[in-house]
Amino acid sequence: MKKQKYSIAITFIWVGFIGAISFMEAWLKFRAPGIDTALGLGIGQLVFSALNRVEITSAVLILILSIASKEKKALRLQGLFYTAVVILVLQSVWLLPALDTRADLIRAGVSLAKSKLHLWYVLVEIIKITCLILFGFRSFKHLNTNK
Repeated sequence: MKKQKYSIAITFIWVGFIGAISFMEAWLKFRAPGIDTALGLGIGQLVFSALNRVEITSAVLILILSIASKEKKALRLQGLFYTAVVILVLQSVWLLPALDTRADLIRAGVSLAKSKLHLWYVLVEIIKITCLILFGFRSFKHLNTNK
């Protein structure tokens, strides 16, 4: 029971990080005085790299707590969590490295054609945060019905 509470807390901390970074910091930094594209991209790379590490840590902790818990969650709860993890893996091995490469090229002065990578990132980020929110709330409900 206690492990589930930690898992729920970690889930909502993870959601908070995504909300604060992906849906707030990412676009606000470019509105700050004195921030040009190169500087904004450099800050973005640093912040999203840190966010990725926090997300991986959160996913691993939830997975460990889930394995250690004697309580087995409903399949739909596991599906929501694993969907978020698959998206995190996709972002970690494909989207973030591709966006980093583009940012490095732009900062080096290379003119690039428009890309849909940011659109893909936002789309999967919305799906991931939705899965995590549903996972967190349904886990909380599951926890309260099993008392």
